[in-house]
Amino acid sequence: MELGEHLALDVGGVLAALVLVAALLFVSMAVRRWLFTRRGGAVECSLRELSPEGGAPGVWRLGIGRYKGDVLHWHRVFGFRRRPRQVIHRRGLVVSNRRSPGPEEAQSLLPDVSVIEVRDGDLTVELAMGAAALTGFLAWLEAAPPGFPVDLHPPEPADPEPRRPE
Repeated sequence: MELGEHLALDVGGVLAALVLVAALLFVSMAVRRWLFTRRGGAVECSLRELSPEGGAPGVWRLGIGRYKGDVLHWHRVFGFRRRPRQVIHRRGLVVSNRRSPGPEEAQSLLPDVSVIEVRDGDLTVELAMGAAALTGFLAWLEAAPPGFPVDLHPPEPADPEPRRPE
């Protein structure tokens, strides 16, 4: 066997191993996603953290939110951890803002989403979700047991133009 043939076999074996590893990673992420969504109570939503000091917000990350009783567990789509990256508690939750994504944000989000700002104690995040997921999230908040302090009324937006008397 010549050196060129031996080198070609080595390169072919390395490429085959890389393709196999990539396929295994893809299959493991697909199985992980299926395990999260198979029991219901899961929605696709992107999340980004906001700085408590009002600094630049973090980057949007695609994920899966899963309702478990009085908490929402948020898991990254492209990850392998079984534990959630964020846990949002329904008790004391404040929905402080609702808006459409800006043009620069729309590139990193799923189409036709709304963005809500949520405060859970010291944690302030924005969640971007579709209309059905947002309706489910708000219904989950409103279904809190009596005595749960949940604030669903964001401040009214300022009127951009004062009305003139007619």
